Amino acid sequence: MDTRYDFDDSSSERIVYVKPVAVSDLPQQVQDQADGLETLYAVHTAEGEQLALVADRNMAFVLARQHDYSPVTVH
Repeated sequence: MDTRYDFDDSSSERIVYVKPVAVSDLPQQVQDQADGLETLYAVHTAEGEQLALVADRNMAFVLARQHDYSPVTVH
């Protein structure tokens, strides 16, 4: 969960999607690092590429905005 991602994207589309992910659906290595959380939040591009996986929804939105993306919630 500490892998760095280069958010510098030169494309004009700056929307990312934030969605909840059940920790139980993630690989065991990620589950071991989840510190007892049941849900993490994934940040994805419009093409579905996962950019980040963070502990809470607010953090996902802050992270996206810090990198000049416009976050949108996926239901």
